[in-house]
Amino acid sequence: MKLTLFKNTVLFFLFLGFSCGSESTASTTTKNKPITNTKPTPPTHTPPQLSVGANQTESYLSLLNGKRVAIVANQTSVIFKNKTQTAYTHIVDSLLQRHVDVKKVFAPEHGFRGTADAGELVKDGIDTKTGLPIVSLYGKNKKPSAEQLEGIDMVIFDIQDVGARFYTYISSLHYVMEACAEHNIPVLILDRPNPNGHYIDGPILEPQHQSFVGMHPIPVVHGLTIGEYSKMINGEQWLNNNLQCELTVIPVKHYKRDMAYSLPIKPSPNLPNDSSINLYPSLCFFEGTNVSAGRGTDLQFQIYGSPYLSNTNFEFTPKPNEGAKYPKYKNQLCYGFNLSSEKPLEELNLSYLINAYNNTKDKSAFFISNGFFTKLAGTKKLQEQIEAGLTEAQIKATWKNGLEAFEKLRQQYFIYN
Repeated sequence: MKLTLFKNTVLFFLFLGFSCGSESTASTTTKNKPITNTKPTPPTHTPPQLSVGANQTESYLSLLNGKRVAIVANQTSVIFKNKTQTAYTHIVDSLLQRHVDVKKVFAPEHGFRGTADAGELVKDGIDTKTGLPIVSLYGKNKKPSAEQLEGIDMVIFDIQDVGARFYTYISSLHYVMEACAEHNIPVLILDRPNPNGHYIDGPILEPQHQSFVGMHPIPVVHGLTIGEYSKMINGEQWLNNNLQCELTVIPVKHYKRDMAYSLPIKPSPNLPNDSSINLYPSLCFFEGTNVSAGRGTDLQFQIYGSPYLSNTNFEFTPKPNEGAKYPKYKNQLCYGFNLSSEKPLEELNLSYLINAYNNTKDKSAFFISNGFFTKLAGTKKLQEQIEAGLTEAQIKATWKNGLEAFEKLRQQYFIYN
């Protein structure tokens, strides 16, 4: 469901070369036109300076006085030093410099430095720069244990999200809040913009399909920031035994949800730029099929294809690279489509998925048999609808009532207009 239009005259941030990761060794060729990446149009006026929660130290340092602190953080957890967000200090380093008693770091999927593959086991360790212990929240240990929280007076959560239900940082948020609620430890959320905050769309997750890639009855694209989402978790009593966590949110200054936001640091290895982040909610469904979404190339989540598709105009060969040590169809030629130059989406696009299904040689092998597609969709209905030949419009019509109900629900937790 499209709620608002993306505004072209919005904040424009230079994307760091540092944050773009290592250069891929994958080969990509097109039969039609050269590969290009569109960039946001520079603003024609100077908007009020957006300031993320972490930057507002005057609003939260006093809350940390005399506290033994743990922080849930990754490579996006920074305090910016300039208006273009091209210079920054990691929040852990900044807090230590300010003599905050940081005891440990909890690391979500992809790890503290954000270099682990999707789904890769993240191990406990020691941060070589600070000497702080790093505790993984991805793998067998998704929820901080009583032992891991022993001696902690406050937990800070500062992670850049991208607004999709199956992006696991909001699942980590749930488990951190739940563990802290069980042990009477307050949580401080340092909020950041949602780059997909301008719309909501997708089927509502059904309880029987709950997993770490979908824990709550929300659509695929929820249109909330981490701070707003934490309020919803509390307000809807989604924590175990209807617990509620003591919560403080430091909002983003001068932010509106229909504001385009170009992430200065990639939030995970396979979301390297604005295009990939915008396309991610629509292309991630391919993770539950025999189609590649571009892992193992330099166009992750901007292309899709497989060795089995027909009627395509683009070719690529996945090869191991940062964030994809073992990509789907490693060293195999794939046929598909390049979406990197498409206009930004303002709704989920199911045409990619339907087109791939209709043009695959063996439809019985399209959906992976392990049920992962159902976990991503949050329902069995989407696969059944595609197999039955329903159009995109017909499928989306079945989401209408759920999205209208969710829209009313989420407005109760808005921090931003």
